Amino acid sequence: MNLLRARRELARVHRGVALTRRKREALVIELFAAARPAMAFRSEMTDAITRASVSLADALAIHGAHGLHVMAMPMHEPQVELRSAVVWGIAVDDVIDRSPVVRSTDARGLAPAITGPSVADTAERFERLVELLIDAAPREQRMRRLGEALAQANRRLRTLEQRVAPSLTASISAVRRQLEEREREEQLRLRHVLRKS
Repeated sequence: MNLLRARRELARVHRGVALTRRKREALVIELFAAARPAMAFRSEMTDAITRASVSLADALAIHGAHGLHVMAMPMHEPQVELRSAVVWGIAVDDVIDRSPVVRSTDARGLAPAITGPSVADTAERFERLVELLIDAAPREQRMRRLGEALAQANRRLRTLEQRVAPSLTASISAVRRQLEEREREEQLRLRHVLRKS
């Protein structure tokens, strides 16, 4: 390998390491900024899941599994409008608008006198949970993709620092040694020629 080419390549690797470090730091900042609201949102979802599960258990105790299955009505498909965005080269989506999932008792098509308040309460709690999950999906996706990009940046940085840069440094050292040896040989030849003359 040519010494000058190896030096240019090593300089390029050092610039790449610096750039990758800056990208990694920016991704960490973005990840922490996304993680704080997501943690609060997860806590809210956990509470909603707990309330919905307790409500479902009450409804099951009153009506039984078969009775609830008969009363269950397929939920309408929610309409969700997403906007694509790019964060540090990572494609993410944000929920711009969504149709309401929580329905009134009339919209559910259940007679309150037959079903009782436990079924209506259970249905409302699970519909609210669906709304929370729709709102949480883009946040979770953003965190997952930022985490993957951060892991990829770390792998690149380790590869550049621990494999590519040492390999180039070793190549530069080998070329230098070879050039120094050639120079010594040339000096010895010149001395030998000068002695003979």
